[in-house]
Amino acid sequence: MAHDPIIIAVANQKGGVGKTTTTINLGAALAEKKKNVLLIDLDPQGNASTGLGVDHDKREATTYDLLAGDVTLTKAIQKTSVNRLCIIPATTDLSSADLELVDNAKRSFLLRDVLRGSDPALFVFDYILIDCPPSLNILTVNAMVAAHSIIVPLQSEFFALEGLSQLILTVRDVRQTANPDLRIEGIALTMYDSRNNLSLQVEDDARQNMGDMVFKTVIPRNVRLSEAPSFAMPVLSYDSTSKGSVAYRALADELIERTKKKKAA
Repeated sequence: MAHDPIIIAVANQKGGVGKTTTTINLGAALAEKKKNVLLIDLDPQGNASTGLGVDHDKREATTYDLLAGDVTLTKAIQKTSVNRLCIIPATTDLSSADLELVDNAKRSFLLRDVLRGSDPALFVFDYILIDCPPSLNILTVNAMVAAHSIIVPLQSEFFALEGLSQLILTVRDVRQTANPDLRIEGIALTMYDSRNNLSLQVEDDARQNMGDMVFKTVIPRNVRLSEAPSFAMPVLSYDSTSKGSVAYRALADELIERTKKKKAA
């Protein structure tokens, strides 16, 4: 039965908060749970593509080509080594998108037009996850305009919540101008160390301020999690029993549950 995929942008304008790690491993965990997942690498650094084993010379059709209208979705989608997980890879070409799109009146809607269109390639997928760049630029705005919701990885460190308020303002702007149904799906605490008072403090603050918006699952600091990208695979493939793998499976369960409720509502 054909259905519209659930489109989720993984966004935080701060770098180094576990955004790409979350996109890759959440994607892999959803795929493990028999969901068909498309990951869209919208970060010019292309770390999600590298982390899923897509070599530079294999990135023939990229998100840049897709936004430029040079390729179809079918042409851009590639399989990864993870069953049920596909990707549209990125290259540094994307970094010029800001300048090149400046005169395009529909510049904020390019990704939406592709992902909310009627291309049959879309309807294979249950989830589309968009790995955003670490800034609130035109690429991130494209992701927010195209998405149904946003997952915000939040590093368990000092000043984490300050950055969040900037992101929430951007979400509000996008709601008012381009995508009234956009919501924050949830905040995922990353790099969490339960022996560290600061992690506990950040968690406490986040839950007090954001309530149920914060996922119950926290993503721990985990050696396996940091090693996996250098082997070009998700942690679930690299070490299936590691704490990182267990956490991302729990996060995937929570996400499936949340999106199920939203659909039922």
